[in-house]
Amino acid sequence: MTSAIDTPAKDAKRPPYISYAMAAAGATLFATKGILIKLAYARGIDAETTLALRMILALPFYLVIGTHAVMSQKAKGQQLPETNPLLCAFGVGLIGYWISSYLDFKGLEYISAHFERLILFTYPLFVVLFGAAFFRQPIKPKALLAFAVSYAGLALLFAQNFSTFGASTMTGALYVLAAAVTFALYQLLAKPLIMKIGPQLFTCIAMGAAGVAVILQFLATHPFEAILVSPSLWGLGLALAFGATVLPSFFLSAALKQISAQANATIGMLSPVVTIVLAMAVLGDAVSGTDWLGAALVILGIGWFTLSERKG
Repeated sequence: MTSAIDTPAKDAKRPPYISYAMAAAGATLFATKGILIKLAYARGIDAETTLALRMILALPFYLVIGTHAVMSQKAKGQQLPETNPLLCAFGVGLIGYWISSYLDFKGLEYISAHFERLILFTYPLFVVLFGAAFFRQPIKPKALLAFAVSYAGLALLFAQNFSTFGASTMTGALYVLAAAVTFALYQLLAKPLIMKIGPQLFTCIAMGAAGVAVILQFLATHPFEAILVSPSLWGLGLALAFGATVLPSFFLSAALKQISAQANATIGMLSPVVTIVLAMAVLGDAVSGTDWLGAALVILGIGWFTLSERKG
């Protein structure tokens, strides 16, 4: 059984492993985000300033790529998308790349990078639940088994890390949980728009809308001089903008065009594992045997779901 936002038959010519690889690449690059944000916070700036740096440096990339996408469509004689889906892409971008990102950045002011990643990646559960409730997407038994294994691993990791944080843990956890919910909504709402507009143009519109909102938010809450940070912070901002935002956002949109939101979300659970490794190597976080056991269960769940998805 397929739904209105499942992969269309005309896209079936593309080998499925390419789409899975794009989803995995996007998840890996997104995993560097929390590490880079923590490095920025260690240099004394807050969530609003860090998010503004990210978007100021990312917007030129999206402007150039979006302009190229429009010119390519015109050169091929293709009709440009109607106004309604463009406006919807604008609104969906605000949900996924402004509201969700801001909640995530705020959460990182209170909790560690790998703890944040574990909470954020409860979003596949919300993708499945919202998909079943609002988009009539079936919940496959194999997916439930994969989720059970993966979330058992996440539960182990959550329990291991929860006791190491202070009273601010709940505040940070609630921020990131809200980010997970809004990102799940973004994934489900984005797919039909990507099919109409195309992944490149959709991503540019969505990120452009979020970028404008982020900059306006910064100007409303900070003096302009607050953006005049050190060269090292601009360097971190560039890494955050291109390596952890521009590249993975296009990978995510391209993957969403080819595979289901559930598959993309489940493969994305690689990201917490990558974040744990980077947190150890870059931030010096301690990771126990229980953490690694949980990570192994997450990988097992991802592998099971990916194989079952490919076999139908």
